[in-house]
Amino acid sequence: MKQHAVGAQGLVTSVEGLGTMGMTAMYGTRDDTESVQTLHRAVELGVTLFDTSDFYGPFTGEELIGRALASYRDQVVIATKFGGATLDDNGNSVGGANGRPDYVRHSVEGSLRRLGLDHIDLYYQHRVDPDVPVAETFGALGELVAQGKVRYLGISEASADTIRAAHAAAPLSAVQTEYSLFTRTVETNGVLAAVRELGIGFVAYSPLGRGLLTGTLRSTQDLPDHDFRRTAPRFSQEHFAHNLTLADRVRDIAEKTGVTPGQLALAWVLAQGATAIPGTKRRAYLEENAAAAAVTLDPATLTELDQVIPADEVAGERYVPQAMQAVQE
Repeated sequence: MKQHAVGAQGLVTSVEGLGTMGMTAMYGTRDDTESVQTLHRAVELGVTLFDTSDFYGPFTGEELIGRALASYRDQVVIATKFGGATLDDNGNSVGGANGRPDYVRHSVEGSLRRLGLDHIDLYYQHRVDPDVPVAETFGALGELVAQGKVRYLGISEASADTIRAAHAAAPLSAVQTEYSLFTRTVETNGVLAAVRELGIGFVAYSPLGRGLLTGTLRSTQDLPDHDFRRTAPRFSQEHFAHNLTLADRVRDIAEKTGVTPGQLALAWVLAQGATAIPGTKRRAYLEENAAAAAVTLDPATLTELDQVIPADEVAGERYVPQAMQAVQE
């Protein structure tokens, strides 16, 4: 798989990485055996970027990645996150987003231990703490880079102003935000413009619209028990049928193009210059997704995709109201 620079600080990854949240959290029952085989297959396919967080589980996502990729350390880039919530040492959530410097220092030690690493390749602030100036948070993160505990820095779901302030305090390599044919806020809120101006890499999570753009999800009854999408606004009874109609437009173009709907959706994200990190815990989906990195879309197809899913036509918020409060748009 093609590799490319992510930001201007020296980080290089595959153009498509692997999101691993669903392996231990949010998307139904765990299957560690299949997840580990999926991680190993990703390395075989040339995927080098593996994305996790202390919040996934909590903690179990990092533990799984640490075990599964230990023998591939020199071949992979491990990205993890802190501060999406305040977690105690047992993984209990005891507060909201936390960017306090002391919490930054405490969190990195836990992540290093669970991942079995002497340094983290890419360390993100998962959600911005509204009560702590981001310059203070990234001042502490810059110290971790100087100490060799972290190589590159990132921030997730931050506004353009926050990105600029963080980058001024300690250079950012990556900004991670939801981005897909179904979620294009970063095109109009200044985030994409800011990262391009500052030379920061852009990493797109949920590039498949949480499964809606794959063409395989036809009913919310298809979702596993304990899958968080059962409570997500876009999958609600009020909005799902409308959004499925939009996804079917992508499916129609995919059939003409000779690729799967998911591959078309991923190729669109990659064509925007983003690094895509589709998530899966199954080898079959991984292989389908990875093949999208070889798909080149002509200008006419890109224009058609822009036209069939207008940015303001997708119904429902990305998250429930409480979770949306933690997202800077």
